[in-house]
Parts: sequence; structure tokens; C-alpha cells
Amino acid sequence: MKAIVTVIGKDRIGIIAQVSDILAKNMVNILDISQTILQENFTMIMLVDLSKMKISFSELSKKLDEKGKTLGLQIKVQRDEIFKAMHQV
Repeated sequence: MKAIVTVIGKDRIGIIAQVSDILAKNMVNILDISQTILQENFTMIMLVDLSKMKISFSELSKKLDEKGKTLGLQIKVQRDEIFKAMHQV
């Protein structure tokens, strides 16, 4: 199963490293990544593979949300099919 991870917030050192660390520790593979800094605002979208994940989807979502709160960011994970359905015209 694939999912989309989005990260939005004020830019700071180590955002990619800290999000990637959570994913790696839980056997989530990053398939593609795009990140942009608009003035002081950081945005990132990752396509990830959850097929070898060691925890439940809700646990991963909780871990990313908690990390976002500690970093002052919004970090969300959505299943790929839901993300596509929400953004389809």
C-alpha cells in the first residue's frame, strides 16, 4: 500500500531528517519526495510505500502528528487512494 505524507510549516534545520527517521524506523520506504521553501515556509510531499511497515497506519499517523507538534509543523499521512480521490477534478 502507498501513502502520501505532507509536511507544512516554518522552515528549520532537520525537518526532512526527523520525518525520514520516523519512516525508516517503522520500515516505511520513501518512493518520491518533493520539497519547497517559500520565503520562511517549508512544504514537503512524500510518496511512501507502507507494505513492510511494522506498525498500524493509525500508529504511524499518530507518531507523525506528535513529531509535527514538537516541531511546530503540520504532518499528515493519507492513503494514496484517498489522497487521489480528494484531489481529483
